[in-house]
Amino acid sequence: MSQNTGASYAAAGVDIEAGDRAVELMKEWVKKTRRPEVLGGLGGFAGLFDASALKKYERPLLASATDGVGTKVDIARQLGVYDTIGHDLVAMVMDDIVVCGAEPLFMTDYICVGKVHPERVAAVVKGIAEGCVLAGCALVGGETAEHPGLLGPDDFDVAGAGTGVVEADRLLGADRIRSGDAVIAMASSGLHSNGYSLVRHVLLERAGLSLEARIDELGRTLGEELLEPTKIYSLDCLALIHTTEVHAFSHVTGGGLAANLARVIPDGLHATVDRSTWTPAPVFDLVGMTGAVERLELEKTLNMGVGMIAIVPQESVDVALTTLADRGVDAWVAGEITERGDHTTGAALVGDYAS
Repeated sequence: MSQNTGASYAAAGVDIEAGDRAVELMKEWVKKTRRPEVLGGLGGFAGLFDASALKKYERPLLASATDGVGTKVDIARQLGVYDTIGHDLVAMVMDDIVVCGAEPLFMTDYICVGKVHPERVAAVVKGIAEGCVLAGCALVGGETAEHPGLLGPDDFDVAGAGTGVVEADRLLGADRIRSGDAVIAMASSGLHSNGYSLVRHVLLERAGLSLEARIDELGRTLGEELLEPTKIYSLDCLALIHTTEVHAFSHVTGGGLAANLARVIPDGLHATVDRSTWTPAPVFDLVGMTGAVERLELEKTLNMGVGMIAIVPQESVDVALTTLADRGVDAWVAGEITERGDHTTGAALVGDYAS
């Protein structure tokens, strides 16, 4: 007669020891993000941040945001590259927070995997930690969850949440924008982390391109291009706020440039962005031409070369452009704010892209 073996967590596919090893491997990277306000270390049930640091504010407003990286994680999975996707996560969260003028304070992450491979999880956290350093925030904690049976052994997803702070009377947004303001565009580092369902459908599924294939117009392999980390603008935006007058920012993510810019344009005003002021990177043409994607559809889905917008008064333009140039950010005046006509929307792109 055969003996039945008792059920166990390990038999169900969850490896607690591997999870513990992943935590040990990631500790050194999390330490690099530490700010003076952070209390305790990794491994507690909650991350601690000393709120007494907010006493210097007259009326501190906490800003929070949460996001993920979308289907870009599948490119990382296919290529076996795990240490860049964290930059994307931090950018998606913290660049949303800085839009209102808030200083990023701290972030937590959530990594969900089909099977814990400690080195892979640690590589993801390494990227998140590096991104937090670039954003000026602390990584105070997170969670790694193993979901066998729901995800394949190599499948994973990442998400995160962040918190920032801004003085109430320095809150940026639509109410500050005036007719005559300049629209300053900051170049993206590529596709960033939006529109990858379209990109994967066009380039990988329909065209059958290999991620390892070198694409001449890109100057590198397709996989290297698609995994280019999202530019993190948080400290650049804060530098602008500290050196000159800024009325608003707009983080160009899902929905494209015009739709995201329209989110900060008040009733009665209109933002016009001139396409002729920049040339989108070759990857945008590659997606458009390979998939016969109409320009309007591309612009509704991808950033088309602009990752962040700053709206500033005309007298601040020179200082703003100099500040960004000094920080290595490619930026230019791309448009202006005008009175709204009867048949205009909040923001629109005009003209043709420079060749």
